[in-house]
Amino acid sequence: MVNPINAAAAYANTAATTTGPGMAPRNGVSFGDVLEETAKGVIGDLKQGETMTAKAAVGQADLTDVVQAVTNAEVTLQTVTAVRDKVLSAYQEILRMPI
Repeated sequence: MVNPINAAAAYANTAATTTGPGMAPRNGVSFGDVLEETAKGVIGDLKQGETMTAKAAVGQADLTDVVQAVTNAEVTLQTVTAVRDKVLSAYQEILRMPI
């Protein structure tokens, strides 16, 4: 699940592995790698919610597990949407900066 604590830990991990003016990665971990792993986690959470919902439809899942999986997927989607909105806002702010 993506949450502010995980995001801060990922940022701290990335910041700790970079050095110098160019901020080149020391151990090969790049920002793209961090984003890729995060995206895979988000997709996994959403698929888990979908799978549990499908199992509930045919009576193969406990209602508590279904509610938990769907809630987790919902929170993950809300977090991703909030991060996307912040990134777009920052990009628009950069575009408005005078050169």
